[in-house]
Formats: sequence, C-alpha cells, structure tokens
Amino acid sequence: MHSINTKMSQNKQQKATFGGFDFSNIKGDFLGGLTGAIIALPMGLAFGIQSGLGAEAGLYTAIILAIIAAFVGGTKTLLSDPTGPMTVVAATIVSGALVAVNDDMSMAMPIIMATFVLSGIFQIMFGFLGIAKLVKFMPYPVISGFMGGIGVIIIILQLFPLLGHASPRGMLNILGSLGTPIANINRSALLLGGGTIALIYLLPLINKKIPSILVALIGVTVVSVVFPMEVPRIGVIPTGIPPFQIGTLLSLEMQHLSLILVPAITLAALGTIDTLLTSTVADSLTKTKHNGNKELKGQGLGNLVVALFGGIPGAGATMGTVTNIRTGGKTNLSGIFKGLALLVIVLGLGYYVQFIPMAVLAGILVTIGIGIIDVKGLQLLPKVPTSDAVILVVTLLVTVFDNLLDAVAIGTMISFIVFMKNMSDATLKSTQAGLLGDILQEQGLPEALAKNVYIKHLEGPLFFGFADDFKARTEQITDVEVVVMHLDHVPFMDETGLLVLEDSILHLENKGIEVYLTGLQDTVEERLRIVGIIPQYIKEEELFKNLDDCIVYLAKQYNCKHVTGEIEGLFEAALKKRNATAETGTTVPHPILIQ
Repeated sequence: MHSINTKMSQNKQQKATFGGFDFSNIKGDFLGGLTGAIIALPMGLAFGIQSGLGAEAGLYTAIILAIIAAFVGGTKTLLSDPTGPMTVVAATIVSGALVAVNDDMSMAMPIIMATFVLSGIFQIMFGFLGIAKLVKFMPYPVISGFMGGIGVIIIILQLFPLLGHASPRGMLNILGSLGTPIANINRSALLLGGGTIALIYLLPLINKKIPSILVALIGVTVVSVVFPMEVPRIGVIPTGIPPFQIGTLLSLEMQHLSLILVPAITLAALGTIDTLLTSTVADSLTKTKHNGNKELKGQGLGNLVVALFGGIPGAGATMGTVTNIRTGGKTNLSGIFKGLALLVIVLGLGYYVQFIPMAVLAGILVTIGIGIIDVKGLQLLPKVPTSDAVILVVTLLVTVFDNLLDAVAIGTMISFIVFMKNMSDATLKSTQAGLLGDILQEQGLPEALAKNVYIKHLEGPLFFGFADDFKARTEQITDVEVVVMHLDHVPFMDETGLLVLEDSILHLENKGIEVYLTGLQDTVEERLRIVGIIPQYIKEEELFKNLDDCIVYLAKQYNCKHVTGEIEGLFEAALKKRNATAETGTTVPHPILIQ
C-alpha cells in the first residue's frame, strides 16, 4: 500500500512539473503575474518617458525582460521591470549620446543601443565570474547613499514636468533655471501631478490591496480628459510588437566606441546590485535561497535582448516582486505570466496611453523617488559613527551632482580607508607587550627571566594599516636580551606586514636582542617560510608552537632549573589575564608552578 501511494505521489509530481516549470501553483502564479503587470504598466510608462526614449521603451522592458529573466534567472518569484536606479543611468546615457551627435536621435540610437547591449553582456559575464557573492561586501552607507542619490535625482527631474514644462538636462541646469517654470506655472499640470501624488499615498490608507499607482494614473487621466486641460501629454506611441533593431546596432560608428564602455559597466554593476538586493528581499519573504549568479545571467540576457528591441535596461523590481509573492506567486511562471499579461494590456489598450498627462507620470515618479530614498538610514545619521554618516552623505551628493560610478567608487574607497583605520586601531588596542615579570607578576620568578625576556602579544592581522605602529613600537624595545613575539591570534600578514616583521627582527638582532616566534598559524608560518624569514632570520630552534614551550626553553637557557613541572597553558593564561587587566584596570596575579 505504501509503495502504491508513493508511486501515485510521484506521478502527481511529474504531472505538476513539465519542461522545467512547476505548474502545481499555476493559479497563484497567474494572479501574482497579473497583479505584477498592473503595477508595471504605469511604472513602465513613467520610466520610459524618464529615460528619454519614450513611454514604449519602458513597456518593452517590462514585457521582454520579465519573460526572459523568469526563464533563465535564479530567483523564482522575482519580477523584472525598469527600475528607478537603472532608468536614471539610462537617461544619463541617452542624454550623453545626444550631446555627442548634436541632438540627432537617429545617430544617437546606435550608441545608446550598443551601451545597453554591452551592459547585458557584462552582467552575463558577472554571472559566470561569480560576482554575486561579492555584492554582500558592499558597505551599507554606500548602498544607502547612492540609492538615496538616485531617489533625489528622480524627484528633481520631475520638478519641471510637475509645473507643466519640459525639463532641461543636468541637475545643476534644472536647479539653476527652476525660477522660470515657477514664474510660469501651468496650474492644471500642478493640480494633476499633486492629485496623483495624493491618491498614491491616500488610497493604501483605505485599502492596501488597491493598486494605488494604477488607480491614480487612470483616475487623474480621466479627469484631465473629462474636464479638458491644456497640459503636455505622452502622445501617440507604437502599439504593436516592437521591431528587432539589430541594424541600428550594426550602424554604430567606430569613433563612438569610447562612449560606451564606462556607462555599460556602470549599468551592469548597478543592475547587479539592484537585482540581488531585490532577490534578498524575495528570499526573506519566501524563506528560500536564490541563485545569484544564475540570476545575473538571466538579467544580462534579458537586458541584451531588450536593447535590441529598443527598450531600456531593467532589474529585479522590489515593488512588483513583493506584490507577486503576497498575491500567491511562488515560481518563475509568475514572471512569464506578468510579461504576457502586460503584452495583452498594451496591445489592447495602447491607444489610450496618448491621453496620459506628463504631470501624472511626474507625480508617479516623485512617489517612486521618495520610496527609493533610504529614509531610515538618513534618520540614523545623528546616531551612527561620523565616518558612516560622511560616507553616506558624500556618496549621495556625488551621485546627484556627478555620476553613480564615481559615487560608488568614492564611497567604497572611503569605507575601505575607514575599515583599515578601525582594524589598525583594534589591533593596536589589543596588542599587549611587556617584560615577562610584569606579565606574570609573581615574586618567585627568577630575575634572569623576569627582567630580560620581553613578550609582545599581537592580536589581529599584521597588514599595511598597522605596519608602521608595529615597527615603531618594536624599535622602542631596549634593555632586554630576548623578545618573544606571540602571534597566535594573527590570521594573516600582507606583503607590507611581512616586510615590517623582517625589518623589526633585523633591527632587534642588530641591537643584540634574540627574537623568538610562538603560536604561528599554519598559513602565516607558510608565508614566512616562502619569503625566507624562516629559517633565514628565525631559526627552527627559535620557533615554538606555543608560548609555554618557549618560556620553558628560555628558562633552561638561563639555568633556571626550578622552573619545572606541568606548566602547559599557564603562561598563555597569564597573558590572557594581563589582557583582561588592561581592559578592566585591575591586577590579577597568576600562580605559576615554581619549585
């Protein structure tokens, strides 16, 4: 009977799974995908307009990227769309390409498309290189800073459209010329934009299940048509299936190749971070584990194909993904359903897009920009270490007024310097040094050992950030015959650390001081042997596995015959208690076995 039930269960599972897809949750996946499509429609339109390539470019991305990423990606519930961060960079690329060819869009498109295609290729490469696991090392203040900067950029870019005017290029130009639209406000546009923002924030207070962005888009647009208003509108967009534009890509002129590399890397890096952050959110909601590198391959392929159809780059979208999960989506079928549902909506209702006021899209984007800003991170600025606050603010400002790649590079560099400084300070603070007699604080310890043996206990890596302090403190050691460097808590040494250790040993030996090393970890000892410090400067007999063996050996060298017995661990314990003494300010004598 048990075997029959098992066989039936297996047959049921096989029926539920076909072609690598799990159909066991098809209803939930369909609802999740449909809801995701409803959310993606207004955002796709808004981000398409924001990019400078037209509303249709955002819709192409929301359809094509969603389907391809769902097929190939490594996060089952992830929905992919145009996103705020990706659109900001895409808009910068479009603007830069237009400037390079004197605002001729037909000449700019090959540059734009080549950049987008190359960014997809880079993302695929990131997946094969295993870059996904490195994103976790991105400092939080840097992520918070550049995401906040992107949010601010999106909001600033909407100021002119909200007032009923076309926006100039560049943050400084917008802020510098803001007086013109303020003096000539299109009150209808401001009313529509403000109404859109109000609806988006107020509707969830009534019912959180209401797709507030879509309702605001449709509702305010209908009002603008029923009560005719003279405001800028989207205008007619192509409503059919987009053409494959490989010819545009192949028309790229060689002289423009230099314009695409850095922006493509920026897009790929941002798409990687944006997507993997969303994948992490999906994991937390579904209690699953995504395959980051597989996801990058899917996103890269999707962005590559999207570019060839005239779309803009996208990434995993947090809002759509969370909604998909909460409405029942559990497998990658939800992403496919979302793309197909949106395609049907666009083909059936695309005609009506032309009536949407630009101010309505601006209002939608303002709320998206506010949502991107890490408000919690900004609220914590007065409470976090000054260095973290500086990193966040600098990254945010550079993102807004320069570019994202420089912002991330500068923020990461400052974080690296701060981290090295903190590591150096921690190592310096935990390093204990002194005469053996001071460490053990025992009256019966022979003076030959107590006054002539100096113990230097290092805790933490010996690296370039701590090297100068280590060398300076070592050179201050005088009036002793032996220095024991106890390195049991040194996990690694970089090249600078190795050179400084060698210089310190030579300096001490030139003063007639013998040097012993104890407690070396295997990796550190191996490096010391590779570079020749062992046995060239530290002989095998000057190398000990632990501090106790070294002290017993030195006791014999000083003819201290009464230092005997089972003493393993006692000197080590004394050193630890000395460390505790340094932290608490109290004195803790250690009983050593002396006959």
